[in-house]
Amino acid sequence: MSAKLKIREWGRRYLPAEALSVVATLGGAGVVWHLTPGEDLRAALAGTWAGNVAYFGWLLAQDVRLARRELRAQGRRYTSRAFGRNVRALAVEFGLAEVLDSLLIRPALLYWLPRWTGSHAGGVLLAKFLADVTFYIPAILSYELSKKHLRNFGSD
Repeated sequence: MSAKLKIREWGRRYLPAEALSVVATLGGAGVVWHLTPGEDLRAALAGTWAGNVAYFGWLLAQDVRLARRELRAQGRRYTSRAFGRNVRALAVEFGLAEVLDSLLIRPALLYWLPRWTGSHAGGVLLAKFLADVTFYIPAILSYELSKKHLRNFGSD
């Protein structure tokens, strides 16, 4: 598959989740800053986890939708086993990248960059962008490796 097609595939997979994640990250951090001014660490953690819930919730919903469609075309039902496979595929895709991102890189950037830039929104957006760079390289590699074995429901 050409590089152009791969980039399009990754864009279709990740961009909608990213859009939701940006809104949730800004919202999560913003709510904490509004309710407890000066609580930058709590805002960083709230932004990180709100973004994660939105991001992974979207991806899981999309993976379930695609698996249901594929299984229905084969005359099969979507089962709890298929759901477990979808969850496992996400864990393989994001595993190490997500642990480093959620527990270290993203919270640190979300804590420091709003302080350094002097702007809550600008710092959050810059932090999100920089954290995404370190996140997507291993995630995309893992996604490509997981497609054949964990995302192909025709091979059961």
